[in-house]
Amino acid sequence: MRIKADFDLCESNAICVGMAPDIFDLDDDDYLVILQEEVPAERVEELRQVVASCPKSALSLDE
Repeated sequence: MRIKADFDLCESNAICVGMAPDIFDLDDDDYLVILQEEVPAERVEELRQVVASCPKSALSLDE
């Protein structure tokens, strides 16, 4: 399973960064960076919650 971001929708609110800082970060220009696209099996449910928390629905899981 992979995490994806629609960078056209993303406003870099950083909610995902706060919820999973080892997966997401913001670069020096405050753009979202996905640090780890492959989702470990033991974190799938956690990442589903992160995806659901995105205010712009810019994140998705590709199963």
